[in-house]
Amino acid sequence: MFDANRLLGQLLGSPATAGFAGGVAGGMLTSKSGRKLAKKGLKYGGIAAVGALAYNAWQQHQRQQAGTQPTAGGAPAAAAPGATAATAPPQPQQPASAPLPAPPTGSRFLPAENDAAGRNALGLTLVRAMIAAANADGRLDADEMQKILDRMGEMELAADDKALLMDELRQPVTIDDLVASADGPETATEIYVAALLAIEVDTAGEKLWLRELATRLQLPGDVVQNIHAQLAG
Repeated sequence: MFDANRLLGQLLGSPATAGFAGGVAGGMLTSKSGRKLAKKGLKYGGIAAVGALAYNAWQQHQRQQAGTQPTAGGAPAAAAPGATAATAPPQPQQPASAPLPAPPTGSRFLPAENDAAGRNALGLTLVRAMIAAANADGRLDADEMQKILDRMGEMELAADDKALLMDELRQPVTIDDLVASADGPETATEIYVAALLAIEVDTAGEKLWLRELATRLQLPGDVVQNIHAQLAG
C-alpha cells in the first residue's frame, strides 16, 4: 500500500529530487522555498515539515491578533486553529535561523502517530497540492514527463508510491479539488504551504494561481504573508 507521508518526505527531502520535473515543478528541493524548509522544518519529515510552517504562521497570526485586536473583555484573541489549551499561548518569536517548532501531535496540523489513515489522507492532499502547483503554468509536456520518469528512478520510492505519483502527475487536481480537501483552516494553510514549496513563483501564471488558491482557501492575508516571510527570511 502506498504511503503518502513517505512520498511527501521524498519529494521534500531526498537529494535525488533536486531539479524534480526538470524545472517544471520548480525543483521541489532546490527551489528557494525548498531550501528554506530544509534549514527549518525538514528534520521532522513529510507532513510534519509542512505542518511546522503552517502552525508557526498561525502562531504569528495569533500574536498579531492578540496585540492589535483584543476582545471586549481584554482577553487575547483566540488560539491558532487546532491548538489545545496546552499549546494555545503564543510562543516567543523564533530567531530566523532556529528550527521551527513542531506542530502539536494529534492536532489538526499533525494527526497522531497512531492515526495512519489521517496521516495518509493529509499526505496525499499535500502531494496533490505540490503537483497542482507544478502545473500552474501549464508547462508539463511529454519531455518533462520523461524527465520525471528519469528522476523517479533515482528516488528511493516503493513501487506503490511510484504508481501513485505517476497517477497524480497524469491527472493533476484543480484548485476546486484542493479547496474541497481543506476540512479546516489548518489543512487549508498546509495546502498553501505545500503548493508554495513546489515552485519558485517566478511567472505571472504562478503568482495568479497562488493568489487564487489563497483566496479560495479563505486564508487570512497575514497568514499568507507569514508563510512567505518564513521561507524568504
